[in-house]
Amino acid sequence: KFQGLQPNGLPSEAAMAAAIGQSKPSRAAATLMLDDALSKIIHRDGSTGIKHAKMHGMAPLGSHSCMGDFPSDLAPDAWKHVKVRPSKGGTLKKSASSPGLGVSGTGLGGSSHGLGTMHAAFVGTGGIPRGLAPPPTKAGATSMRPVPPSQFRVFYDRGDLPIAILHGACGGGKIAWKVDIEKLVYHHYLPIFFDGAREQEEPYRFLAVQGVYDMLEKGGPKILPVVPQLIIPLKTALNTRNPVVICTILKIIQSLVKSGDMIGEALVPYYRQLLPVLNIFKNNNLNIGDKIDYNQRKNMNLGGIIAETLEMLEITGGEDAFINIKYMIPTYESAVLA
Repeated sequence: KFQGLQPNGLPSEAAMAAAIGQSKPSRAAATLMLDDALSKIIHRDGSTGIKHAKMHGMAPLGSHSCMGDFPSDLAPDAWKHVKVRPSKGGTLKKSASSPGLGVSGTGLGGSSHGLGTMHAAFVGTGGIPRGLAPPPTKAGATSMRPVPPSQFRVFYDRGDLPIAILHGACGGGKIAWKVDIEKLVYHHYLPIFFDGAREQEEPYRFLAVQGVYDMLEKGGPKILPVVPQLIIPLKTALNTRNPVVICTILKIIQSLVKSGDMIGEALVPYYRQLLPVLNIFKNNNLNIGDKIDYNQRKNMNLGGIIAETLEMLEITGGEDAFINIKYMIPTYESAVLA
């Protein structure tokens, strides 16, 4: 029986949520879904969608069917529209000045740049130069890496997770938990949900991000012993260099350190795994002059959310937090000592 009734005699949304055990709507998860829908409206050519990412090897391709992939002899054209497979693509190219690329004086693909040895372009025969020096290549430090498939995808496709989507709800959908969150084995489920937070395809992303927030909200003292198991999923997600993934993970880290006592201090030994990518994007701010950023309500400005996360890590990390952050990010200034 519902305890909270509206004037019209119908149960309120809060009463229905308490009755069926569904979760509260997550702002972060719903914002990601709304951003995808807005991106489809703005970029009608599909250049920013998940299908484009799959074609270029930047997102997991998934399976052809619920039973797996089709045999290559029966479906030879199954991958013909995919330019780079995720397992092979995404690696950084070697510098054009490195030895062993092409023959001296002739570049790869018939170009005129000399690529034989590091100084091949400056060596001549009888005073005749062999060609121009190859142009410098990009370092690729901020280039996005392919998002590797997560264990969350495997477990969800297999039906091993006690969650389901409650369709028809406002704000991007809700999760209906099949069991009480307090009864879950956090050592098993929490790392799986953290691993799925880097997914870019629905419904995996929404379920993983929403599930993380729900488990952090109800976890209490069960979260602290699981912190070491969360480092590898967090590091893998940050190393994708994907701005959307990084913002999502940083918001999760903020909720993590606020979800219980001593969690911020437990993260200090793992700063060397988490902070190098933040050092790269620390100054990645949106420079729009005196204009108004109407997107700030989504808190997706990479430089701003990194600064906010570092301050929160310092405040909750104890007396050793600042010196460890300073070691990994030399330009960071203390928010406590100031």
